[in-house]
Amino acid sequence: MSKQEPYLAALRFRWLTPFYDRVVSVLLREEPLKRSLLRQARIEDGHRVLDVGCGTGTLTLMAQREYKGALVFGVDGDLETLALARRKALATDTPLYACAALAQDLPFPDATFDRVVSSLFFHHLTRPGKKAVLRAIGAVLSPEGELHILDWGKAQDLLMRILFVLVQLLDGFETTADSVRGRLVGLLREAGFTQVEETHRERSILGTLSLYRAAAAGDAGKPV
Repeated sequence: MSKQEPYLAALRFRWLTPFYDRVVSVLLREEPLKRSLLRQARIEDGHRVLDVGCGTGTLTLMAQREYKGALVFGVDGDLETLALARRKALATDTPLYACAALAQDLPFPDATFDRVVSSLFFHHLTRPGKKAVLRAIGAVLSPEGELHILDWGKAQDLLMRILFVLVQLLDGFETTADSVRGRLVGLLREAGFTQVEETHRERSILGTLSLYRAAAAGDAGKPV
């Protein structure tokens, strides 16, 4: 087992966890952005999909509903948010396959998944934590698999940079520094992913949100 990353709750403080879905829905274009992430992932019938840092299960359940021919799993280290995800699944009568585990120690055999997705998770990790999680994801991806990420990105201008300070005050300056400096693309390449690109950048009232795509190392040379 790898060295454990210091754990940070969804909104930093445990007492805020029940309000996470409402906060994200109000402050960010959550549903359209997550649908864009799933469209980018090009999930097909028969695909095995893993949502890393699935939290309250919004993206996992969305993928499960929209891609009924795929098998979608979620993983998160926070039992409280997973409990919220299960309640949401029951309320919408949607199957939920999720387990409690740290993202740097994914409990799956190598080359299990065709797609890995992640939403608003990586900015909770330190630089060593990001590298450990990317190694773990690389291991569970199939040779032709892909990783798709929605998270904070490099600020386009001074206003976006100033607004993002609010996120940093909540989630920490150390963990969010790589996001606001646009370093996730470089970290993906260092981890061995290929065809790495930032595919979309969008302004929000809390800063810049970006979509990223990367192919597994075994997928080198394949056209996008």
